[in-house]
Amino acid sequence: MANTHQAPGVPTTSVLVVEDEPAIAQAIVHRLSAEGWSVRAVGDGLAGVEAANALQPDAVILDVMLPGIDGLEVCRRIQAERPVPVLMLTARDDETDMLVGLGVGADDYMTKPFSMRELVARTKALLRRQERAAAAAHSGGIHEPEPPLVVGDVSIDRAQRRVLRGHDEVHLTPTEFDLLLALASNARTVLTRERLLADVWDWVDASGTRTVDSHVKALRRKLGSDLIRTVHGVGYAFQPADDGADAPHAVAEP
Repeated sequence: MANTHQAPGVPTTSVLVVEDEPAIAQAIVHRLSAEGWSVRAVGDGLAGVEAANALQPDAVILDVMLPGIDGLEVCRRIQAERPVPVLMLTARDDETDMLVGLGVGADDYMTKPFSMRELVARTKALLRRQERAAAAAHSGGIHEPEPPLVVGDVSIDRAQRRVLRGHDEVHLTPTEFDLLLALASNARTVLTRERLLADVWDWVDASGTRTVDSHVKALRRKLGSDLIRTVHGVGYAFQPADDGADAPHAVAEP
């Protein structure tokens, strides 16, 4: 299966859809094309890798369960060639699958069935964040770069998007980096899930999602479980290692 749909006029954004269920793929293509984007759909993993390399899309909508090679392997190969925002689709609401997906470079995930309205909103959020990162990189040579943010034994280089814990570099996905930066910039302060969704994902209405929770767990796996504290019923706080300060003291609202 392969199809391409382009809305009238010259599109400014290209999206690749890798989905083996024709009805779902066609619905996604139709809805995203209504945004004025150029959308291409393919139906198996190998075709997805080839299309990503050939088309150089601005974003990829990627199903986990695919014939040939699965979506996780597709994501690995795509990200190895050229980093691109990836939104994964899964039929199983399994936290392990979600964490594995984030670990191979996916930026976000949605569980089937999903609403097309939310799919569009999440894709737009990925694209906005990508645009901001590109703009920041482009202006890096014009303005004096900010010094690294150092909190406890964690150093975050915003210009190079590098993270060190002690002397060890920690490799993060773009979303993980943005989430860590948001938490560390407000160290010892509780940030609600709604605040994080607004600041990191650019979501306005995303109640009921587990996206923040899964990304925090991915960060804990890479950085250690001692840095990000859960404040039950509220959100999360970055607590530097060996910090003698009191527990997180304030809640930052959106």
